[in-house]
Amino acid sequence: MKTRISKYTLLLASVAVLGAGSCKKKEDTPAPVVPIVGNANVKFSYVYGSSMLPWEMNKQYVHPKTGDTMTFTMFRFFVSNIKLKRTDGTWWAQPESYFLLDAASAAASNCFVSNVPDGEYTAMEYTMGVDSLRNVSGAQTGALSVQSGMFWDWNTGYIMLKAEGNSPQSPTGKFALHMGGFSGVNNTVVVKTADFGKNVKIGKDNTPTITLIANPARLWHSSPGLDSISVIHMPGANAVRMSKDFYDNISLGSIQ
Repeated sequence: MKTRISKYTLLLASVAVLGAGSCKKKEDTPAPVVPIVGNANVKFSYVYGSSMLPWEMNKQYVHPKTGDTMTFTMFRFFVSNIKLKRTDGTWWAQPESYFLLDAASAAASNCFVSNVPDGEYTAMEYTMGVDSLRNVSGAQTGALSVQSGMFWDWNTGYIMLKAEGNSPQSPTGKFALHMGGFSGVNNTVVVKTADFGKNVKIGKDNTPTITLIANPARLWHSSPGLDSISVIHMPGANAVRMSKDFYDNISLGSIQ
């Protein structure tokens, strides 16, 4: 009888322990941490010549150095690989950062940089043109689509900058400067850095506009007038000189 009571007591204790375990409240799964991100806008603003007066498409200008009268009907170029420098010296790089800008409109002259980690930034790095890897990667989409009219073929790659227009000094009355090349002596790709000169906050409630100043007249900073060079349709020394003269003069305008 005593043995039976002991076994019965052990059975009840086991059931109580199991019951207590099954009724125990499950721990709540912590909610995933959603990082705070923001956006920034990199805007190109255009001026012309040493006077730095506003420049517009389809408007006649006289070049201050060559004396050529010119009216631009097209001005397009690539900007890629935008990076932002944090206050601790590390860099954040925007994924798939490729933009085809068109001076025909203010809206088409912007690079929208999205999903930037919340924080303060002191500088920006960007590439004028398209890096060599993407020049040899075959058919692509978005800004790098070959349907944009900014691609030659699989051997010579992207046209980094295209400037077209009319001029009475040109032998044909027109100019068509298609500048590309991504390797060796024909490399027209330029990496630039803009130091903000202050800490710029980017976050959920902070979307700065970073304005860069570009001067199309600088294409002829060290090149002859349109009576000598009015057509460029392949990589070469003229494309390198003219595009880099333009790129090197791009500067930080303002941050708002």
